[in-house]
Amino acid sequence: MNKDKRREILVRLRDNNPKPTTELEYSTPFELLAAVLLSAQATDVGVNKATRKLFPVANTPQKIWDLGVDGLKEYIKTIGLFNSKAENLIKTCRILLDQHQGEVPENREALEALPGVGRKTANVVLNTAFGWPTIAVDTHIFRVSNRTKFAPGKNVDEVEQKLLKVVPAEFKLDVHHWLILHGRYTCVARKPKCGSCLIEDLCEFTEKVD
Repeated sequence: MNKDKRREILVRLRDNNPKPTTELEYSTPFELLAAVLLSAQATDVGVNKATRKLFPVANTPQKIWDLGVDGLKEYIKTIGLFNSKAENLIKTCRILLDQHQGEVPENREALEALPGVGRKTANVVLNTAFGWPTIAVDTHIFRVSNRTKFAPGKNVDEVEQKLLKVVPAEFKLDVHHWLILHGRYTCVARKPKCGSCLIEDLCEFTEKVD
């Protein structure tokens, strides 16, 4: 795909949704970190249902630490892998309290040192909470990037590096959200909704469906 076609795709996505954001509900960097940590292999809808009950009771590292693992599990037991996620979130809270004054660090290395936090989660927090032009590649972005030929790659790291290379600076802050939403609602896994896609004429997917 050439750069002119990529730019037109980004312009259309921007015009359609000028200020995109995550569908996870949060009000602080810590709430976002907790929600993203809980969202692995789970839906944003499911995570939001749990955090709507959890955050009014405990939405800081100290308060969640005070709940303890078993107390936290009661709030997140509807989420997949809740046992390991509870352990990781409690450990994360302890590290934030001991090493970062209870604050979420605006630092990739420090974020990736937290239990259950990998590169993708760190990218989401840096982008959404702190405004860094990072691009977190999840299954939706990986699929859209490869299917459309916008930024093909064999794995998420390859796609991330390709996106960082080909996306112009003016779009970098928001492209992660545009591509996720496009993959979640239009360019879906089993049967993409090509007939109602706003970039269908620019997409290089060869097996388009009506």
